[in-house]
Amino acid sequence: MRYTSANFLKQRNIFFIRGFIILLFTSLTVKINLCFSNPLPLKTLELDGHFNFDEVHHAAKDFGNRFQFLPAAVLHPKSVFDIAITIRHIWQMGTSSELTVAARGHGHSLQGQSQAHRGVVINMESLKNPGMQIHTGKFPYVDVYGGELWINILHDSLKFGLAPKSWTDYLHLTVGGTLSNAGISGQAFRHGPQISNVHQLEVVTGKGDVVNCSKEENGDLFHSVLGGLGQFGIITRARISLETAPAMVKWIRVLYSDFATFTRDQESLISAETMFDYIEGFVIINRTGLLNNWRSSFSPQDPAQASQFNSDGKTLFCLELAKYFNLDKTETVNQEVEKMLAQLSYIPSTLFMSEVTYVDFLDRVHVSEVKLRSKGLWEVPHPWLNLLIPKSKIHIFAEEVFGNILTQTSNGPVLIYPVNKSKWDNRTSVVIPEEDIFYLVAFLSSAVPSSTGTDGLEHILTQNKRILEFCETAHLGVKQYLPHYATQEEWRAHFGPRWEVFAQRKSAYDPLAIFAPGQRIFQKGNSIHFS
Repeated sequence: MRYTSANFLKQRNIFFIRGFIILLFTSLTVKINLCFSNPLPLKTLELDGHFNFDEVHHAAKDFGNRFQFLPAAVLHPKSVFDIAITIRHIWQMGTSSELTVAARGHGHSLQGQSQAHRGVVINMESLKNPGMQIHTGKFPYVDVYGGELWINILHDSLKFGLAPKSWTDYLHLTVGGTLSNAGISGQAFRHGPQISNVHQLEVVTGKGDVVNCSKEENGDLFHSVLGGLGQFGIITRARISLETAPAMVKWIRVLYSDFATFTRDQESLISAETMFDYIEGFVIINRTGLLNNWRSSFSPQDPAQASQFNSDGKTLFCLELAKYFNLDKTETVNQEVEKMLAQLSYIPSTLFMSEVTYVDFLDRVHVSEVKLRSKGLWEVPHPWLNLLIPKSKIHIFAEEVFGNILTQTSNGPVLIYPVNKSKWDNRTSVVIPEEDIFYLVAFLSSAVPSSTGTDGLEHILTQNKRILEFCETAHLGVKQYLPHYATQEEWRAHFGPRWEVFAQRKSAYDPLAIFAPGQRIFQKGNSIHFS
């Protein structure tokens, strides 16, 4: 099925007429005005939306709060054709213009990836037409625009008793943003990342072409864009797979003191026939009163033993599990959970459980966001480091990093959990380790502004550097998730043997390197090298 309709075709005809007029105008403009990053020619474009050339400072900020590059203009599109006309205009200006384009969703990039210095930032949240369309049936799905938030998809799809299969831990992110990376959470071991649950995309390429693509139609572009770091096109629409949604979630936490036992249980769970629906984990270093803090959301299985447990000075590993259910199946689910837990080797006194609604579980991080915002601790630097580590190397990694580099209480969660490579599509652009099972290890640090101590930005960056240097010298085969590098040589090393395909795709779909300059992979005006 395709997005095309009579209205769509009518709009497309209008788009081509506009494009022809713009082509004539642009050919004159380029000859008489080598405008470089001068945004003035953009003012001549006839759009349904509009450009803003004055209020652009918000587009020079992101969640990482470390890089600020002012764009020349911000586009607030009302239709996909606003985006296509703008990109085609910049494409036709050729190398005489330094204008580049970055798509900005909810602004949660970490290293300025959604910024475009002296270029054009597209406010994807302005694109809301046509709206969300949910299709029920044997194989349900939802059609959404690229700037839609996952939290809105959750609420709207639940009206039909449906929901997406794969999530991120934080839902106030846009569809285009997560699909340009991968979209990973505790459901990935079972359903794969979000990019493994997409049927179709509508994409605007670097030449301003609007293209529908799927595995069957324009498959190379489809797979290029998924996990493509915004390099090949702007995702304006997506068709996402849905499943029947549960009403409730049994949410479980248990602790381990031995890392080998912890990982053995995690790996066993992601391969089990009777599965939990969500499996994650995190590292806890020298956290005082840990179990008491859990009591606000969880109930201990054995309150007396839990009260005697001491977490001070210890490095512990928390296994976090969830089982979805409906209220009429409560007894059956309780028996299944009890049976699965009996096969694990956690510290018995640390079993904590909670029952929450499906929405409250999926939107759990937003609760922390509200608290941090109230304390002025949300809009601070976030020097996050996300790594994908082969199963065979995870113990070497943990011994050094959790034993020697991270020796104090972390400045944010440290997530660690395994996923199955079989659930990932190797035709997409995302780079993962070459083993059947690999781990996501995410250091989600927040830096205290102006601090020069262990909670300061410089200390955390130094710590991240030490972790990366160890991975390199120990030849662990680690790949960065949400990767960030300063040079193309480093990007080549990241992609390894896949660099040639990545560069060829760039040459095919964005030959002038207009898109996503904040990724620092390609530079506009420079030739694209395949090897």
